[in-house]
Amino acid sequence: MTQREIVNTLCRMCGDHCTLNVYLEDGVIVNIEGYKHSPWNQGKTCSKAKAAIDMVYHPERIKKPLKRTAEGWQEIGLEQALDEIAEKIKKIQTQYGDRSMTVWKGEATGFNQQEELAKRFCQAMGSPNYLSVDSLCFTTRSTGYILQWGTWPEPDLENSDCILMWGANPPISHPFMTRMIMDAKEKGAKLIVMDPRRSLIARKADVHVALRAGTDGAFAWGLMHVMIEKGWTDREWIEEYTIGYEKLADYAKKFTPEFTATETGVSIETIYQVAELMNLAKPKVCHRVGLGLEHHQNGLNNVRAVSCLDALNGSFDVKGGNLHVESLGVNDLSLYNEIPLEYLEPIGAKDFPVLYQLRHEINTMTALETMISGNPYPIKGMLMTAGNPIRTNPNAKKVKKALESLDLLVVRDIFMSECCEVADYVLPAATFLERTDIETTRNYQVVSLRQKVIEFPECQDDYQFFHDMAHRLGFGKYFPWKNEREMTAWLLEPTGITVEDLERHPEGIKYKPTQYQKWKKEKLPSSTGKVELASDYLKKLGYPEVPQYISPEYIAHPNPEYPYTLITGSRKQLYVNSRNRNIPRFLALRPNPEVEMHPEDAEKNNLVAGDIVKITSRVGSVEMPVEIMASRDILKGHLQAPNGWGQSNINMLTHDDILDPISGYPLLKGIMVKITKTESNALIDDLK
Repeated sequence: MTQREIVNTLCRMCGDHCTLNVYLEDGVIVNIEGYKHSPWNQGKTCSKAKAAIDMVYHPERIKKPLKRTAEGWQEIGLEQALDEIAEKIKKIQTQYGDRSMTVWKGEATGFNQQEELAKRFCQAMGSPNYLSVDSLCFTTRSTGYILQWGTWPEPDLENSDCILMWGANPPISHPFMTRMIMDAKEKGAKLIVMDPRRSLIARKADVHVALRAGTDGAFAWGLMHVMIEKGWTDREWIEEYTIGYEKLADYAKKFTPEFTATETGVSIETIYQVAELMNLAKPKVCHRVGLGLEHHQNGLNNVRAVSCLDALNGSFDVKGGNLHVESLGVNDLSLYNEIPLEYLEPIGAKDFPVLYQLRHEINTMTALETMISGNPYPIKGMLMTAGNPIRTNPNAKKVKKALESLDLLVVRDIFMSECCEVADYVLPAATFLERTDIETTRNYQVVSLRQKVIEFPECQDDYQFFHDMAHRLGFGKYFPWKNEREMTAWLLEPTGITVEDLERHPEGIKYKPTQYQKWKKEKLPSSTGKVELASDYLKKLGYPEVPQYISPEYIAHPNPEYPYTLITGSRKQLYVNSRNRNIPRFLALRPNPEVEMHPEDAEKNNLVAGDIVKITSRVGSVEMPVEIMASRDILKGHLQAPNGWGQSNINMLTHDDILDPISGYPLLKGIMVKITKTESNALIDDLK
């Protein structure tokens, strides 16, 4: 008789973490649907969630440990693999010191809890050199706000009267956030989208601000200039709750509508229109800063400039504004207070002190350079969990060279990746359906449980792997829990919520009621208790105290040899970073990457849709088919190419040597390139 079961869990096929019903028959997943009582996805789900079945049971999935030998890959038992890896780590530590080992956390198997586990292991191992995908995603946005506000706020989209989207495209990256935006629009909210492309969310906008790549900071300053000039600011709130306003106002004088229009390519009329819409809606104005602002040579200060708009509007932590989300208050997995390792000179901490001091991690671009050069000291071993920087980091050839220089590279993943191909050991990793951990839905201050649905014998979750390695290496006391579920219970202890409580409430539990204007009763969470429009912390580190704007290189110093401006990384509906491209039904719908361009640029280069072009920067080249957009869908002179593809890997030409001076983020958008038509059909055959 068939045994049927329904298990509730949280999706991890993108960043929305939707609540799911997972249907099993005789222990095999047969269907996935949305859980109707979820406040987030409300019973709906997308094609990526259903594709989790394809991922879990994919014939190419890694299910046994692999060891590189002279004869090629050899399958070995898990215990043997862990024993051998532990011995090699000990050898490296003896020869080069503990800091010569690193841990690199990717995102394919998890994020929050998995990140803290990786940090804990690295610290317990005695190395300050923790690396992660956060050197490319998320950290610049969060840091930009934290430096001003002491927290990373969440836009109260559903209650807002004016929503500004900066370099974000929720219909692709966060589908159910789009529902909240559309609900607000139905109630009369105005939607303003800043993006060089007419993205899906820009098509829904009341105002699409088609600014030049990397000029968001100039546009934000231009808005501040108009707001101050017109008296469209909340002076009472500014005087009570901010510091540094006079310095900000003085710097804003430069950004006249005429200057801002010239720099951004946006009309003076549009600058005034956006400022007026914000004024009419204040304080119920909220901002969503997306990934698009991070990948520029001045990305962090551009984010800081956007964050200043909340202060001028008095829209922080008010209904319909940007909310100060309260934390769940779990136990801390990190060991930085217990085992401080700054004396071991974390790689690049002197170059990017903000990244290390706020995040306790090192910049991956700097670390990769160190692996190759051996300066200031050797990096010889790495444990990588579900990351693929050869495909996702800039200057892919250099990334591969760096990883090949290691004495030991261990990669845990679900499928063979480019990084797996150069590893010494490849270990099978558990998918999100094979784990137990917690997630918070920040908009609602709700905590939910991701429940383990199935398991495969040698596919370890992150905790089990780090637990087993720690006990082999002699610091098992820092990983005392029997399994991930037991550790999750320990994390929850201070909250008064138990794992059993969450199991009974798949919709999640509201851990704190939503309260507005908390600044009336308590200080803001910054170091001074006020919004730091001018940062003394940054000034002491030698950085500008106000978020100064730096014109992108392609504007400030154009090179006639590279006349086009390339944006990389805009997401496509079916894919997440480098994931999902081995799912046949997705590939059938979108089988290859394409470079988007304006029709006049195509005509100038004698190109038609489907032609193959070589895109070249000073770093390298890549070939890709052409997609010709409508004239209003992309700025003339701008190109857009997706990332995450094995073939036509756009990171063969992206920069790892032009970095944001504060966050260390690389230039991935606003790259100077040239294009040439190629007559070869070999690429088309390869893509097929």
